[in-house]
Amino acid sequence: MLVIGAGVIGHACALGLQQRGWRTILTDPDRVGAAASWGNAGHIATEQAQPLASPATLRSAPRRLYAFGGPLALRDPLSIAPWVWRYLRACTPASYERGRLALRGLLAQALPAWRRLAQTLEQPELLRETGHWLCWESARSAQQGREGWQRSDIGDTRFDALAASDLDALRTSLRAPIEAGIAFSGTAQIADPRRLAAALHERYQAMGGERRYDRIEALSIDDDGVLARTRDGAQLRAERVLVCAGARSRGLMASLGIDAPLVAERGYHLQWADHDWPDRPPVVFEDRSMIVTRFEGGLRAAGFVEYARVDSPPDPGKWRRLRRHVAELGLPVRGEPNEWFGARPTLPDYLPAMGRSARHPRLHYAFGHQHLGLTLAAISGELMAQAMSGIEAPTDLAAFDLARFGGR
Repeated sequence: MLVIGAGVIGHACALGLQQRGWRTILTDPDRVGAAASWGNAGHIATEQAQPLASPATLRSAPRRLYAFGGPLALRDPLSIAPWVWRYLRACTPASYERGRLALRGLLAQALPAWRRLAQTLEQPELLRETGHWLCWESARSAQQGREGWQRSDIGDTRFDALAASDLDALRTSLRAPIEAGIAFSGTAQIADPRRLAAALHERYQAMGGERRYDRIEALSIDDDGVLARTRDGAQLRAERVLVCAGARSRGLMASLGIDAPLVAERGYHLQWADHDWPDRPPVVFEDRSMIVTRFEGGLRAAGFVEYARVDSPPDPGKWRRLRRHVAELGLPVRGEPNEWFGARPTLPDYLPAMGRSARHPRLHYAFGHQHLGLTLAAISGELMAQAMSGIEAPTDLAAFDLARFGGR
């Protein structure tokens, strides 16, 4: 079995297959951990049970545009016009409701699956079930924000007013006025994405998995199996293939004549190694659409939803705005931060694609997890390994089949 893509989804799937007796080869050219799997906020976002393809998100889009101070940027609008059309169709009430129920079912299993994966890695402390905080800087935004969350489907999580002691401590840490906050329970964080990447890699190899660093450019399938062609002209042969290549999955599927309407939805972060931020859960500054997470390796401020070509250069203005937010908040950081950007693989209905091709039975896929790749990695790995091993899974993957876009 050839697994293409060694992000958190690919690793979780390859581990699940190894556990069920498969011999897998995991290949990805990323040697330094630059992928979106390791550049995110580390948040296990089980509260995000409402797909972002929704009437509410569509209504709020104009005021969230980057030009008006928001996180939403359209850098290559013409290139994603077909995707936008499909997104609009996915925002109809009926389509949204189907997506909500499907996503809610996955998220209900996400945290238990992460507990099992952390045990498999023999590092249960990687998963920190401390919830997260969300705060506002004005009375108006606090009222609107609370009302919005009260109307939202937050799955099996819950929230309460942030404890007075925690609110006071947050105010003490910052220069900006914090009007109010809420504390979520039932969510979690990864202690450090780099340590997670190393733990996945080490455990996979300890279980007998083979790791390669090829850039797979195209696939072909015949009666003898799957042929994967690398950038340097080499060829890999396997009995089956599982595509988990994130935003680059679209090209691999297209080489087999399958439409996977992915876009690269990019995020940015800054991370400081030197800081005085206390050991507390991730904090979302909702007025700024920014989340701040303390990791073992430093303090990370992350944000933005930038639609661009997967290989477009980064926009330095995003990092400048993050720096301004950090300065205005008065986050206790020192020195120069590390700058990062990466592409989330996003489908028009904001649901992942997981399943097996009807046209090419040797082809399996798991990609398109958008903002929830880290959150859904462990359960995705379990479900894919079960389905590919012929075991009846607790969740029907039909809602995540590419057939919903006409791709088979």
